[in-house]
Amino acid sequence: MSYLKPKQHMLLLAFLIAVTHLHAQQPTDCINAITVCGDSEINLDVNGIGTQELFGLNNCSSQENNSLWLKVTLVTDGTLGFILTPESTNIVEDYDFFVFGPNQDCNNLGQAIRCSTTNPQAANQGNNLTGMNASQTDTSEGPGANGNSFVRWLDVLAGETYYIVIDRPIGNSAFNLEWIGSAEFASPPINESGSSTALNLEKCDTDIPFDDGSSLFDLSMNTATIIGSQSNVTISYFESESDANINTNEIIGLYSNTTNPQEVYARLTDDTTGCFEIIPFLLTVNSGPNFTQPNDYRVCDNFEDGDATNGQVTFDLSTVTSEILMGQDASQLYISYHTSLANANSGSNDLPTFFYNTEDNQQTIFVRIESNSNTECFSTTSFDLIVLSVPEAFNAQQIQCSDSNISQFNLNNSNNELTGGQTQLETKFFTSLSDALNGTNEISNHTNFTNSSDPQTLYVQVIDNITQCFNISELTLSISNTSVNDFQISTCDDDGTEDGIHIFDLTEAESGILVGAPSTTTITYYETLNNATLEIDPLNTNYTNTNPFTQVVYARVENNDNCYGIAEIELIVHELPDIELEDFKYYCLNTFPDTITIDAYILDMTNYSFLWSSGENTATIQVNEPGLYTVEVINNQTGCSQVRTVTVEASNIATINTINVEDASNNNTVTVVTSGEGDYEYALFNEYGSYTPFQSSNVFNNVLGGIYTVHVRDIKNGCGITVADVYVIGFPKFFTPNGDGNNDTWNIKGISNILQENTKILIFDRHGKLLKELSPYSSGWDGNFNGQKLPVNDYWFKITLKDGRSFKNHFSLKR
Repeated sequence: MSYLKPKQHMLLLAFLIAVTHLHAQQPTDCINAITVCGDSEINLDVNGIGTQELFGLNNCSSQENNSLWLKVTLVTDGTLGFILTPESTNIVEDYDFFVFGPNQDCNNLGQAIRCSTTNPQAANQGNNLTGMNASQTDTSEGPGANGNSFVRWLDVLAGETYYIVIDRPIGNSAFNLEWIGSAEFASPPINESGSSTALNLEKCDTDIPFDDGSSLFDLSMNTATIIGSQSNVTISYFESESDANINTNEIIGLYSNTTNPQEVYARLTDDTTGCFEIIPFLLTVNSGPNFTQPNDYRVCDNFEDGDATNGQVTFDLSTVTSEILMGQDASQLYISYHTSLANANSGSNDLPTFFYNTEDNQQTIFVRIESNSNTECFSTTSFDLIVLSVPEAFNAQQIQCSDSNISQFNLNNSNNELTGGQTQLETKFFTSLSDALNGTNEISNHTNFTNSSDPQTLYVQVIDNITQCFNISELTLSISNTSVNDFQISTCDDDGTEDGIHIFDLTEAESGILVGAPSTTTITYYETLNNATLEIDPLNTNYTNTNPFTQVVYARVENNDNCYGIAEIELIVHELPDIELEDFKYYCLNTFPDTITIDAYILDMTNYSFLWSSGENTATIQVNEPGLYTVEVINNQTGCSQVRTVTVEASNIATINTINVEDASNNNTVTVVTSGEGDYEYALFNEYGSYTPFQSSNVFNNVLGGIYTVHVRDIKNGCGITVADVYVIGFPKFFTPNGDGNNDTWNIKGISNILQENTKILIFDRHGKLLKELSPYSSGWDGNFNGQKLPVNDYWFKITLKDGRSFKNHFSLKR
C-alpha cells in the first residue's frame, strides 16, 4: 500500500448552512464520520447537528452547533496536527474543534483530549484560524477570549484511530483543513482508467420523448475500467459529490439523467481501510431521431387477392412513415421496415413500401429510424400489421306483390336475413358487384327502391360497425302476382263518442282474406298501400281508424317471409239512431187513471224498430204511473241501436196539513204546512182579491188582521190549487173619527162569529175608566162617550177570546 506525507495534502471541507434538508447519513454524528485518507479531497454540504454528542465530554465548555465528524487512522508513528482556515477572513467567523481518542468507540468517546473554543473576535486575534501545532503547550482552551485558538498537536502511533469534530458556532463560511505533522494516513484506491474523461458516457436520445435530452445509462459500464487490477475494492455511483462522500442515495440499476450534460460520481472504496476516491465523469445525451411511435396498422381483409378470408392483404407502409414523421422533414430521417429486430438493428433486408403480409392475420414489423445527420444514432420500434376479419354475410331473396313486373321494395326488410341477425352489422346496397367492391354508386333510397327487372340481383356490403370491414352478399328481388280476398269489417259507433272513430280488431278479416291461401301464410296490417308494399310502419291488430265512418287499410299476406298478396280491408263505422237519449215527464197523481204519452223521439220511423221496457214495440206508449221507462231504437239496416230513457216523475195537488197563525202581535205571521209530490207556491186572498201574490215561501209576515183564503198551487206539473180559510186577529194602531169615510171607527179584525163567537172588547181611557164595550161584529167605536167626543189621546183595550186567549194593548185617537 502506498502512503502520502501529510504535508503533501490539503483537505478542503465546504461547511455550508444553506442546505436545510439533511440526508439520512450526514457526517454530523460520530457513527457517520468521514474517513480521512492520504490524498482524498472531500467536499460536503452539511448543516446543523445530528445527535448532541459533545455536551459534558470536553473542557472547553461547548456543544455541537454546526458540526462535522472526521475519522483519522494512522499508518506510521509521528505527530498529527492541522490548520483550519475559514474561507471567509471575517473575524466573526468562529470555528471550534474537539479530538477524541485514541481508539475510542462512538458509544463511549470519553473526554476530549484536545479542544479549542476560543472566539477570535473576543480574543482580539488578527485572524480566525484555529488548529493544533508544535508551538503550543496547552491541550484545551476557551471559551470566548480564553486562548489563541491553537493547542498542542498529538503524538500518535501507527494503527491508532482518532475522531476530530469541527464545529462552527458563529458564521456561515466554509473552511479549508491542512494536515501538519509527521504521521502518515492510508492512501485511497486509485482510478486505473487514468482520467475522468475516459469514463464519460454518451448515448443517443432514442427514448420517448426524443427531444428532452434524457436517456437511460448503465453506469456499471465504467466499473471494470475504474477498478482495473485492484482487489478488495468496491465501486458505487451517486448523483452528487456530497452523496458520494457521505455514501448515501446510491444509484441502483439504470439511471436517467436529469440535465444534459450531467456530472455523476463514482466512489471507489478500499474494503480494508475504508479509504475512498471520488471520481467524477460526464453523461451526455446526443440528439437522436425524433419520431412518433406508430400505432398498430389495421386493415380489413378484402377481395383483392381473390380471398377475403385468408388473413392476408397488401399494406402501404408509407402511411406508417407519415405517422412516424408527424410533419418532420423526411430528408432528416431514414426509415426502413423489417421482419425481425436483428434486421432492423443491422439495417438489412428492408421491406418494400407495399408489403403483402407473410404471416396470416397478425405480423410484427420492426422499424429502424436513423438520423441522416448522425447515422450512429438510430432507434428501433415495432408495430403489428393486423388483418381484420370480414363479417359473415348471407344471400337473401325478397318477393314483392304487384300487378306488374315493377314494384317498390324496402331493401331494409332483408337486413336480418343478410346479416344473420347480428346486431353490430349494417348493410349498403349496390346494383353491380364492382360498385359493391369499390363502395361507389350506393343505392341511396333503401326504403323505396324500384326494381328495373324481374328478377333483379342487388349486391350488398355487409359491414361490421366496429371494424368497418365488409363482406359481399346478394339480394334477389322478385315479383309475385298472387291475389288475396278483400274484406269488410263494420261496427256501430257505440264507444261513447259518436264521431265515426272506433277500435277495430283487424284479425276479424283473416278468415275471409286467407281463403285459398297456404296454411303457412302470415298477415301484417298497414295504413297505406305504400306502407304495405314497403313493409314500413305496421299497425297493431287493435286499430283505431283515422278517417271517420269509412277507411281502407291493407293486409300484407306473406308466405315464407315473401309477399303472397295484399288485400284491402274496408273499415265502416255505422252511425247510431239519432235520438234524444233522455227525457223527463211529470204525471199528476190526482188525475189517475188518466194517461200521458211518452215516445222514442225519432222523426223517420220507417227503418227502425222499437222495444220498450214495458214490452211494447210502438214508437209511443201511454203511461199513468211514475217510473223509469226505456226504449231501444234499432236501425233495421245496420243493426245499430241506442237506448232512450224517459223518466216519469210524480206530481200532485197539495195537501194542507195545518195553518199556523201567530196574531194579535206587532208582526202577525201565517205559516202553511203542506205535503204532496209537487213543488208548491203560496198566496193569500182577502175579500178584495189577492192580498199577497204567489211566493215560494210558505210563511207570510206582517199580515194585517182579517179573514183570508190560502191558495197553494203545484208548479211542478200544474196539477191544481188547494184552498183553505185563515183568520188573523189584529187591530188598528189609530183611527180618525172625522167623517171622511176612512178609519172613522175602531174595532178588532179577524174575528169570525163561527170561530170566536161571544168575544167582547172593552175600551178604557188611560186612567182605567171603561168607556165602551164592543162586539167584534159591530161597526166599531166612534170615539164618543155619552154623546160627547173624546179628546185626542191613547186609549186601552182588553179582549178575551173564546179559545181562552186574552190580551191588552192600546191605540191612538186622532182628529
